[in-house]
Amino acid sequence: MIPAEIGVPSARILTINDNEKELRMNLDLLKERRELALIHEHNYKRQLQKYYDLRVRKCSFDAGDLVFRNNDASGQEPPGKLTPTWEDPYKVKEVLSKGAYKLEKLDGTEIPRTWNFAQLKKCYI
Repeated sequence: MIPAEIGVPSARILTINDNEKELRMNLDLLKERRELALIHEHNYKRQLQKYYDLRVRKCSFDAGDLVFRNNDASGQEPPGKLTPTWEDPYKVKEVLSKGAYKLEKLDGTEIPRTWNFAQLKKCYI
């Protein structure tokens, strides 16, 4: 080595030292960055919730109300261009939590599973 190179460090050696400092600083700021990411995530979810709540069709049915059931959700008839969108009127047998309903046919036969309010539409007969 030439003695001048020993006394004056090269640019590569200078950047290695700076790189280590920056890596340590990034490790120190990691907790803060995670907190900021968590705050951004909560804000994003709140905005999505607000957007959804503005556009969702909120309705509730009482026991004994007549409703139509969505054919796509039930799958009773194979999908097609001429298939009806809504099925025969059903009677709401029981109101469960969070928009779930038990249905029965008009003759009193119970439908085996629960249905969400998004799959039902009020029947005005």
